Amino acid sequence: MKTPFFPLVRSVSVLIAFSLAAVGVAQAAGVSARVVETRLRKGALPHQIYAYGVVTADPTVEQAIMAPVAANVRAIEVRLGQSVVRGAPLIELAPSPGTRANYAQAQSALRAALAGEIRIKALVGQYLATRQDLANAQKAVADARANLDALNAVGAGASRILRAPFSATVTALSTRVGSLVQEGTPLLAIAPPSSLVLRVGVTPADAAQLKLGAPATLNPVSGGGAAPLRGRVVMRGAVVDPTTGLVPIEISLPPNQLFPGETVRAAIIARTVTGIIVPHAALLLDTKGRPYVVQAPFGRAKLIPVVVLNSDNGRDVIAGPLDLSAPLVLAGNYQLKPGMRVRLANPAARAGAR
Repeated sequence: MKTPFFPLVRSVSVLIAFSLAAVGVAQAAGVSARVVETRLRKGALPHQIYAYGVVTADPTVEQAIMAPVAANVRAIEVRLGQSVVRGAPLIELAPSPGTRANYAQAQSALRAALAGEIRIKALVGQYLATRQDLANAQKAVADARANLDALNAVGAGASRILRAPFSATVTALSTRVGSLVQEGTPLLAIAPPSSLVLRVGVTPADAAQLKLGAPATLNPVSGGGAAPLRGRVVMRGAVVDPTTGLVPIEISLPPNQLFPGETVRAAIIARTVTGIIVPHAALLLDTKGRPYVVQAPFGRAKLIPVVVLNSDNGRDVIAGPLDLSAPLVLAGNYQLKPGMRVRLANPAARAGAR
């Protein structure tokens, strides 16, 4: 037996009418969403440039200790990074065979010059030599003595210990025990403990934003829970390092806080940006990737396009047609449509916004 067609149509119509009626009731009552609100406030955030670098000696005060003559390295009394006081032994040098030969020749030349002076004096007394001959002999003695004194001053005649000219930190060590070094060869480098700097590299675009004296917050990569250190930009390079593609920057360091060679993360404040400060959670993106926030004037959602001017530590500085008297929606903002009624999970926030 077939079911009559018209009763079936009537049943479907009743269901549709009931559904439409239910929708109408919901619209009349108003759909709402439970949200968390906060107040808008004006302020400023630092625009920071982040970079990693290595602690090194300030090249303007670092001093190289060089071999005064050709010599053999007999002993090294210090280690890289060691702190030394003024007068502390650094390195011991013994004359090389060539230096010993030069010293012996200088001694022999002085003896010969002295003997020649005595002989010329005797001849002058016998009127067999002139006073000019005597002057020449005396000059030869003076030259030979000056040459020998110079060799003695640099330790050519015996082993010599090179000592620290001031209290310092050993920042470089470029020789080994037993090495034969020539005159003027760098042996090690020292710098005052207060002269260390942090050398970092930043992109040319970031470097253009930095000025001398810009403050920086410094955190050693090794961590340790220590409080961040403070420094300032003391040098901004004017060329790009071809090996890294970055512009070199040097940042001052507090004395006796870091070690040469230590890696440090620097946050350099290039400038401050003012505007409306909001938590990062308040920012949303529309279907075209444009940022917006949701405010709730009179308890209804309003979507407002904004421009993000700066971001720092979970907060953003934004600008746009914002109503400073209306609360800003945080949690639950993603589910709101224009005009939708909101229910507060934190009613105190709206009370404070009035």
